Amino acid sequence: MNQERVFQVLLGPHVSEKATIVGDASNQYVFKVAVDATKLEIRKSVEQLFEVKVNNVTTLKMKGKVKRNRYGYSTKPTWKKAYVRLEQGQDIDFATVD
Repeated sequence: MNQERVFQVLLGPHVSEKATIVGDASNQYVFKVAVDATKLEIRKSVEQLFEVKVNNVTTLKMKGKVKRNRYGYSTKPTWKKAYVRLEQGQDIDFATVD
């Protein structure tokens, strides 16, 4: 995988209450990823960027919500999120990533 695609696949960490609970309980991290990204691309991107070993990747698409405003209805974009489980003893420190 080329270096440009690595940065296109991972859009950023997804921080939520559920993501924090899952991270503490089972050594998983949650990322927002490109909608067209595959599990293999996500695995390789995380391994290259953070220099860790990935155990497995689970993905799901979050359907965009319908919002109402004064002009009628609009739909927020659909996005994809990935739960990345690391090998035992591995962790990601977002503060020291180059």
